[in-house]
Amino acid sequence: MYIVTNNRNGTLYIGHTDDLSGRIWEHKQKAYKGFTSKYSCDRLVWFETHETREGAFQRERQTKKWNRVWKLQLIETSNPDWLDLYDGLTEEQIYDSSHMYIPKAYV
Repeated sequence: MYIVTNNRNGTLYIGHTDDLSGRIWEHKQKAYKGFTSKYSCDRLVWFETHETREGAFQRERQTKKWNRVWKLQLIETSNPDWLDLYDGLTEEQIYDSSHMYIPKAYV
């Protein structure tokens, strides 16, 4: 699951994918007409990994219901400078355990 934006505190888009690097590249290329191309949301500012596609989908739906302040706090906590995490993104970073979402029921 990931969040892209057009600039700091700008328009946010939340999505999920099986191929983070490839999907963000598509956002940057404006490969598909839609929300992210319309609002130029192509800066990856936050992501987390899940064990299953269903887990990522459920978390995406949950996070989309959050109020904007909570979403901004999520980004600010791990990426206070709102850096584009796509630059230099590696498989090791994507699958680093610090990005793994663990539901509270399992903690």
